[in-house]
Amino acid sequence: MVAYVIVPGLDGSDENHWQTRWERRWGAAARRIRPGSWADPELSDWLDAVDRAHAEASAQADRVVFVAHSLGCWAVAEWARETRPTAVASFLVAPPDPDAPGFPVPSFRELAAHPVPGPALVVASDDDPYCAADRSRDLATGWGARLRLVEGHGHINSDSGLGYWPAGRELLGTLETGPA
Repeated sequence: MVAYVIVPGLDGSDENHWQTRWERRWGAAARRIRPGSWADPELSDWLDAVDRAHAEASAQADRVVFVAHSLGCWAVAEWARETRPTAVASFLVAPPDPDAPGFPVPSFRELAAHPVPGPALVVASDDDPYCAADRSRDLATGWGARLRLVEGHGHINSDSGLGYWPAGRELLGTLETGPA
């Protein structure tokens, strides 16, 4: 059985975000992180929240798939670097570039992309205002992940108008069925 850990970005994902829609569909098989610092993220708080959600998810399933968006990608990657979990996969959507001018989260600014355990897929848009396509490629390489670059989806969030985002769900399916 697969369980999902939903790891949104800054301020969480609203009701129209594909993550929220997927979470509702998965019901009890999904756990959303609950950091206390949504609006002013502190890395240690987010790592603790990922750890708690992973523990809950892994208690009910043989395999955990992280479904991360934006800043959540960095929280998953850093947590995985520190804990080296087994039986996990990481779906990392629209990671922001912490080296970009004006990156708003100081506690995440010094992170570097290190290989994450298990299969991983980075999905990025060629017109994401928070991360250039070449930088997305660099992050995927650093994390040891496959890259799927999509056209014209911006930050792949609610503003992108994706709704349930069936194409993303198909991409996620490649991690759900792959080896742990």
